This record gives sequence, structure tokens and C-alpha cells, in this order.
Amino acid sequence: MHASTLHRLFPSAKFDEPLKRYTAWKIGGPADALLEPRSTGELIEATEKAGEHGVPVTILGGGTNVLVRDGGIRGLTIRLAKSLKNVEIEETHVTADAGVLYPVLANTTAGGGLAGLEFATGIPGTVGGALYMNAGAYGSETTEVLVWADVFREHRVVRMENGDLDLSYRHSALHDNPGWVVLRAGYTLTPGDPTQLKARIKEFRVRRMNGSPNKPSCGSTFKRPKGDFPGRVIEAAGLKGTRVGRIEVSPVHANYFVNLGGGTAQEALELIEHVRQKVNERLGIELEPEVRVIGEP
Repeated sequence: MHASTLHRLFPSAKFDEPLKRYTAWKIGGPADALLEPRSTGELIEATEKAGEHGVPVTILGGGTNVLVRDGGIRGLTIRLAKSLKNVEIEETHVTADAGVLYPVLANTTAGGGLAGLEFATGIPGTVGGALYMNAGAYGSETTEVLVWADVFREHRVVRMENGDLDLSYRHSALHDNPGWVVLRAGYTLTPGDPTQLKARIKEFRVRRMNGSPNKPSCGSTFKRPKGDFPGRVIEAAGLKGTRVGRIEVSPVHANYFVNLGGGTAQEALELIEHVRQKVNERLGIELEPEVRVIGEP
């Protein structure tokens, strides 16, 4: 698509914008057009306009758990983190926009004396991204507290109940319907003591900081194999510290692949494939990537 068409259709977007600025891995080529909508109305309008003019749309949340390839993303990329971030609490019911960061939601609900989302402090993504992945940590996951989500699909906003979202381990119905866009989510929590809940969050945060490297990564690279942990398996295969270019299997936690500075998506993909093959060869375990790969080579 011609750049001038994108300029005309989405005048408030940034053009030819490097996506490594917006991903936790600090990797990613340019977006043709990057839009950070200020409201769900603007998000819907942009999505509709893109559909009418045959412009492909890619939704980016907090940029965690995603690998943007070195060629970047064609068409329109819509980034929700930092834009759609409204939270409403009514008794034990919580509604949060898709762009709200999960740790922020954990803090807000705990501070309001509501229990159930403390695990979200360990998930650096957004509400929308957490729903997409059915994200979880510390033995809890999103599906346990989520009641509904407002999803923009087939030109209208549909309130989908938890059961219709097909939530399972690191999966949701959104995987099979790339045109659907999460606008907001509703949760039901239980009353709790704010002091105890904040203490629990702090404990989770300390555990996370002690157990994870402080260099750019996408978080967990692989899903859990049945009855085991990917970090343990990768370490058992003797792969800690393995490097391709500037991407390394972290010596701190083997399921984190860190960017040592200037790493590329191609190097990350090669390292993921190398680790997958070696674990299979040496231990007979098939690892499945958790990271979502988007964009052009």
C-alpha cells in the first residue's frame, strides 16, 4: 500500500516507526503506520476504515510475549498499551480497558480490597494481551477471574462470556480469529484485606525479580511441557548461555532468551529453533513456543 494512502487514512499515526521501541525484546522492524488510539471509538473507526480500504491490521498490546520480525509490519499497527487504560470498580466487579497493564490492574484491585488478580503482577502485558494468551503466573490464570470481554468482530461490539472465549493453557478463541479486537474485560473478584493483598503482590514481585534476568526478553519463550518446566528442561539439555548473534539463553533463567543489545528477530528465531531441536534430540521432549511471531522477514 502506498505511504500517501496511509497518511490520508490515518493522519494521527506515526509512519515508518521502528517497533523495537515498543517491544519488551527491543527487536522489530518498522511499522508502515502505528496508531495509539485515545478511545475505543477511535480504535473501532480505524479498524473499520482499514477494512474498507483493504489495509491489514495488527494489534499490539504491551509488546511482551511477541517477536516482531526484522522487516516490520505492513499496513496499520494499533498499539493499545498506554492508550486504552480506564479501570472501573463497582463492589466486586472490575471493568478494565484492553490497554491497561496487568500489574497496574493487580495493584489497583488489591488497593481497593479485592482479591483474585494478584498473580497479574507477574505478567508484564496488557489486559487484552493477557486475555489473548489466557496469561497466568504463580498457579493462577486469567480464566479463573474473567467473566466477559467486549470484542469488536464482524463490524460490531459483542460481549462474549468466559465460556465462549475458549480459554485454555496460553490459548483463547482470539488465536483462531485474528480479526477480533478486545476492547475491555470484566472480572469478578472477592473481598480481601488491602494490606495482605499488597504484601502478596510484593512477595510475587520479589520472586519475579530474583528469578528473571534484567535484560530485554519476551518473557517465557516456550510453553510448559506436560508435567515439567521449560526452564528446567532447557537447562537439563545443557543449553544455558547458548547464543546466536546477540540473543542468548539467559544464564539466570533458561526459558528467557535475552537481547544483549542489537539482537535481531532472525537471531531469536534461529536460537528458538536450535533449542527446540537440541531438547528434542537430547531429552525426547517437544517444546512449543509461547511467543507470538508477527511481521515480515
